[in-house]
Amino acid sequence: MAAIQNLQAYDPFADAAADTSDSKGVQSGHIHIRIQQRNGRKTLTTVQGISDDYDKKKLVRYAKREFACNGTVVEHPEYGEVLQFQGDQRNNIATFLTRIGLCTEEQLKMHGF
Repeated sequence: MAAIQNLQAYDPFADAAADTSDSKGVQSGHIHIRIQQRNGRKTLTTVQGISDDYDKKKLVRYAKREFACNGTVVEHPEYGEVLQFQGDQRNNIATFLTRIGLCTEEQLKMHGF
């Protein structure tokens, strides 16, 4: 009978820190956070510019849980893979990305009304 092991804290972004250009694992380039109006008061928040080194589906899964909203990864013909979240999540996404160390505040570009 196998002994039960304690589950260690799982870091979902451990495999994403493979970028060796910076000492902190921060990506190069800008990340654009936009808001789009849907119908009525409904809005979408889109995040574009995250490098391909990071697993975007894991980022969306963790952010959905933290912000209590729905989200998905959409393939855009011009911008590549774009993260979409329901509602106005611009400030939440900005603090989330800087807190996990994916980018710095200078790399974030906020667009919208």
